[in-house]
Amino acid sequence: MPIEKKELGVIAYKLRRDILTEIYSAKSGHPGGSLSIAEIMAVLYFKEMNIDPKNPKNPDRDRFVLSKGHCAPALYAALAHRGFFPVEDLPSFRRIDSYLQGHPDMNKVPGVDMSTGSLGQGVCAANGMAMVAKLDGKSYRVYTVLGDGELEEGQVWEAAMFAAHYKLDNLTAFVDLNLLQIDGDVRKVMNPTPVDKKFEAFGWNVIIINGNKVNEIIDALEKAKSVKGQPTVIICNDIKGKGVSFMENEAGWHGNAPNEEQYNMAVAEIDAKISELEEN
Repeated sequence: MPIEKKELGVIAYKLRRDILTEIYSAKSGHPGGSLSIAEIMAVLYFKEMNIDPKNPKNPDRDRFVLSKGHCAPALYAALAHRGFFPVEDLPSFRRIDSYLQGHPDMNKVPGVDMSTGSLGQGVCAANGMAMVAKLDGKSYRVYTVLGDGELEEGQVWEAAMFAAHYKLDNLTAFVDLNLLQIDGDVRKVMNPTPVDKKFEAFGWNVIIINGNKVNEIIDALEKAKSVKGQPTVIICNDIKGKGVSFMENEAGWHGNAPNEEQYNMAVAEIDAKISELEEN
């Protein structure tokens, strides 16, 4: 039975709650950029992608690469809720004895398609996956999420040129355009804007949306699947730290863990939002 958009919105906030639990438990991690992509992860893992937790290495599955690998808490939360491993394992994030490392490891975490961490490399790997699908005549699609600060890496633009040249219309990239990175406003650190015009110049199909709106993500993915001969980039204007009032649009929450009081406040906010979404 098709999942409802309302339910996807609830899932996104449940992912946010677990993102916070992971980072609070570890006393380290990256909440800001993990919270901002919760709706993207909810739509991809619970509606869009052809995946099977019982057969995570199915050669015909869709692939996902978290190019901004430091936001692993968002990926782990999605994988756990989708059934790839127990949700109860999430609080072990970043522990020395845990398989849930600070960055995704394809050799240890079920459902992770590519180990990532060094910014710019994930989108390159996604290109390779999409190219192999073309060469092998496979119908699976490849998805990747990049940070806006990550666009400062030169290899991102090499990958952009490659994907357009080889007409990788089975590749869809999301840019998490929350305009903040660890050092502050991306436009002041190393301005990547206008992101849309740059991808257009490299030969990509460009779609601009509110990345925290489930319905806009769904519509953009449908449009991406209809485009032939071009890769698609979905530029997501969204909010860093989305869902936690004191974290939203604050660069200081790029890589800091909440203390106990802050964690309890944040979870209370998110639980209230979940109740609101479920009632409406």
